[in-house]
This record gives sequence, structure tokens and C-alpha cells, in this order.
Amino acid sequence: MMIGNILINLLSGVVGFMLTFLVTYGNNLLMTSLIRGLFGFITWFLLAFLLRWVLGVMMKQTEPQELTDPAAGDGEEALGARLNISTPDEDEELKNLLKPKPAEGNGDNGGFTPLNPPKLVTMKDPEELAKAVRHLKEE
Repeated sequence: MMIGNILINLLSGVVGFMLTFLVTYGNNLLMTSLIRGLFGFITWFLLAFLLRWVLGVMMKQTEPQELTDPAAGDGEEALGARLNISTPDEDEELKNLLKPKPAEGNGDNGGFTPLNPPKLVTMKDPEELAKAVRHLKEE
């Protein structure tokens, strides 16, 4: 599940130790720098371990099914491996829907009357409208 080996973790830890030790040696005592370098080694070692584990999980998820499943080589297909979609023929039903029915051709609208809504806007005298606009502008 993990990529690489422990050598990658050790090299990463050594790099972390060296960086931390060299940065802290100029401002601290030797013992303090060594202790902080050790903490840097442990931190970088664990980060490399975590990175290897995450990459291993990601690589395992992206591998093809044939390589990860030994039973797949037997010639048996796993359930859900293929998707076969086909639609039934509905040509006759579509043709029947497009044909006009004899009951529709007699001209009876079944009591349908178009909507005649009342007028919502009534036109007032233009002089009154101009007076109202002048009044609103003044306020």
C-alpha cells in the first residue's frame, strides 16, 4: 500500500535534520541545535511516511481492475464491469401520437373561451399626467 521503502523516509529525515540544525546553529548552543535537529528529523521522517502512504492509496485506487483482482483473470466478468444500454422500439406508439384522432376534427372546442382580462392601465388626460410629473419633480 506504500510506495518506495524506508530509505526514502530516512533520507527525508536526514534532510530535515540538516536544515533544522544549520538554521538553528548560528543562534543557539550546540546541544539546543542538536535537539531541534532531532525534532526536525522526526517531523520530516513522519511527513515522508504520510506522503508515501497517501501516494500508495492513490496509486492503488487508480490501478486497472485486471491487475488488482486475481479472480478477474479466470475469464469471468465481475458484476457491473460493463454497461449495456438499449431502448425498446417505440416507433408505433410515436406514430399513433402524431396521427390526429377522429374526435378532434369535429370543431367542438369543449367549451373553451379565450381569456379577456380587464384593462389594467387606463389612459388619463395628458395634462393631468404632466401635472403629476411636475409635482413629483418639485418634491
